[in-house]
Amino acid sequence: MVKRVFSGIQPTGTMHIGNYFGAIRNWVSLQNEADCIYCIVDYHAITIDVDPKELRTASQSMALDLLACGIDPERSILFVQSDVPTHTELEWIFGCVTSYGDLSRMTQFKDKSDKQEFVSAGLFTYPILQAADILIYRADGVPVGEDQVQHLELSRRIARRFNSRFGEYFPEPEPIVRKGARIMSLADPTSKMSKSAGEVHYVGVMEPETSIRKKVRSAVTDVGLEVGAAMSPGVANLFEILELACESVGDTATVAELKTEFADGKLLYSRLKDTTFERLMDVLRPIQERRAKLAASGNVVELLQAGARKATKIASATMVDVRRLVGLGTSA
Repeated sequence: MVKRVFSGIQPTGTMHIGNYFGAIRNWVSLQNEADCIYCIVDYHAITIDVDPKELRTASQSMALDLLACGIDPERSILFVQSDVPTHTELEWIFGCVTSYGDLSRMTQFKDKSDKQEFVSAGLFTYPILQAADILIYRADGVPVGEDQVQHLELSRRIARRFNSRFGEYFPEPEPIVRKGARIMSLADPTSKMSKSAGEVHYVGVMEPETSIRKKVRSAVTDVGLEVGAAMSPGVANLFEILELACESVGDTATVAELKTEFADGKLLYSRLKDTTFERLMDVLRPIQERRAKLAASGNVVELLQAGARKATKIASATMVDVRRLVGLGTSA
């Protein structure tokens, strides 16, 4: 059984429904099963050019989003990465047991570096910091999506190499794979929903209702229905969103009803879109209302600082052990 869970999210950009259904909803449910540590990874965010003032604001905004979605600071530790700077000390130590070859094979580095004119060393060593984020808390499990499996495997390899060189200490964190979602763009259902693709390609969790309605109603479907025909990517994507939203609100009948209509060649896509929008807002409206109340309370900074103090206590104890094992400093 997983005892401690760690996961992180970058503060840059807007949380969209793909993030929520694919990851954050699982983070919330894990609070009932494990000791959860959730981190807003602002060190990771500066591997690209980010305005400093906007970064601090974005970190606090992301914290509000997470709290509104159900992350409970009484049951989990929620903090901003740079408020616990020992992460970077462990990153250096891990960098000394990580091979250049391991890093050069990281597919995310290849993808991101191809899109940037300036490629920083931080972008290259990003997976080492990610390993330090996880292992400084000696986490047993990490919720992962398809695009994170390679990085988690490197974290496991780093733990193994450290243990082999300095003595058994770090657990090898296991992937936690739950029912997630691969929500596609409503404007281009052959591509994954993404903020970087542009505003029409994602639905923000905190987006105004009128804007969400417009995007759902404008979703790409197909030209018509035939009995027994396969779903087009756009129709399948709407059903995926509908199913996830219905599951969240305890609606067990709507999806089956509409799928029967589809199979019989009787489904109106306008009905599918309107129903998807309505159920999606049943999920998002309470989250948006909670966020507004949290923002009005003005205590998000205090909550994050309290989380950082809890995280620091765990991370500092780990670093005392690590320095002793590696032979660093003057204390035996």
